[in-house]
Amino acid sequence: MSATKLLIGDHWLDASDGARGTTYDPATGASIGEFAEATADDVDRAVAAARTGFESAEWARMTPDARGRILWRVADLLEEHTPDLAVLESTDQGQTQGIAAGVTLPLAAQVFRYYAGWTTKIEGKVSPVSIPDQLTYQQRVPLGVVGIITPWNFPLAIAAWKIAPALATGNAVVIKPAEQTPLSTVRLVELMREAGVPAGVVNLLTGGPEVGKALVRHRGVDAISFTGSTSVGQEIARVAADDLKRVRLELGGKAPSIVLPDADIDAAVIGNLQGALFNTGQACGAFTRFFVHRSRVEEFTQKLAAAAESLPIGPGSAPETVVGPLVSQEHLDRVHGLVQSGIEQGARLVTGGARVTGDLESGFFYPPTVFADVTDDMRIAQEEIFGPVLSVMAYDDLDEAVARANDVDYGLAAVIWTQDLKTAHTLPPRLRAGTVFVNQLPLIDPGAPWGGFGLSGWGREMGEYAIDEFTETQSTFINLA
Repeated sequence: MSATKLLIGDHWLDASDGARGTTYDPATGASIGEFAEATADDVDRAVAAARTGFESAEWARMTPDARGRILWRVADLLEEHTPDLAVLESTDQGQTQGIAAGVTLPLAAQVFRYYAGWTTKIEGKVSPVSIPDQLTYQQRVPLGVVGIITPWNFPLAIAAWKIAPALATGNAVVIKPAEQTPLSTVRLVELMREAGVPAGVVNLLTGGPEVGKALVRHRGVDAISFTGSTSVGQEIARVAADDLKRVRLELGGKAPSIVLPDADIDAAVIGNLQGALFNTGQACGAFTRFFVHRSRVEEFTQKLAAAAESLPIGPGSAPETVVGPLVSQEHLDRVHGLVQSGIEQGARLVTGGARVTGDLESGFFYPPTVFADVTDDMRIAQEEIFGPVLSVMAYDDLDEAVARANDVDYGLAAVIWTQDLKTAHTLPPRLRAGTVFVNQLPLIDPGAPWGGFGLSGWGREMGEYAIDEFTETQSTFINLA
């Protein structure tokens, strides 16, 4: 079995010690490929190559228009290769074909086009100062070398939405994908080189957590952009404090869904189910805690459970699949452990709660699991599960619902279900969440910022906000006397 290689500068290489890791199909548990396991020496070489790429005349002096054309070409290539990339993403991560081909790939291409347009619009300003005979102006300048560490749940999409603004602003990058799902990122980097990204401007390191740790510690890295677990993000912040490198963290979530008495219950059931089970619940913005007015809670719970039980479970490659596998045995065990804690702490299990067996037992499948009578102190109400587990909670008045929705450490996303226009506008500011959705799924668009409060992270991705994340403000004073 051939292994994918590292990209360091202009060369595709094996790891310096020849080590390899293995990646698996979560639908079958079977090995599907090997990848180079980078070493600390490989990290040193990749960072040095990125520094050379960043400072090279080919990149530093490239016009904004030329840089934008390259990013636009990446988007074109992603669209041209969508069928193959969707199969690769589905096989390596477990995404259904509907998500891989219908969401992941279109979003990745859209992000590259969006930031291709930004290359010619990164403006500064002239400041009036009180020093006589001075012309003073500000420019947005690139940070330098950016280390990008991506998670296993949406490997291609998240890599795209970090790399595109980093390159649009003139940085060079070293990207390290999750060891569980490296294959689509390797292919993305190949397409970026084909599109004309100069040598050294994009570098690829595959491997386990030690590779990411070495990248974070490296003094030659000016910034880290990380998406993943809150515990790892906290450790990155601690290590990055040693040299005060810029850190952007998009971490966990525990999104509340508030269903008001006037909501269309059938629409709320379907919307919440889709929002909860998107990518089998392996999404930081997934809806997980359902606060339903007591007058409607039993109706909502029964309809939610019945709809959940009707969803086809299977491999992402099957066209009819709605609920695919979890990413690994380790993650399945974690999800099941949290489900067991819900039962032990007194929540009422309505449906689900045990690993799928039969024809699918070789894969990492877990059915949609609905709990009722959940209280705020239970682990399933407080901890990020990152799986298809839905907790229904009754409330009596809106102030109570808001207080309970905010009573977690996370603040990434929230959703409201109401037919009242006033409530749709006045309730979102009361929720401690970076993004509030009203009567819809947790959607992401390149034009709108994405990020959270509290333990959901630091900073914002997407939109103009990402330009700020990947640049510094530099002032110039010119003596006109």
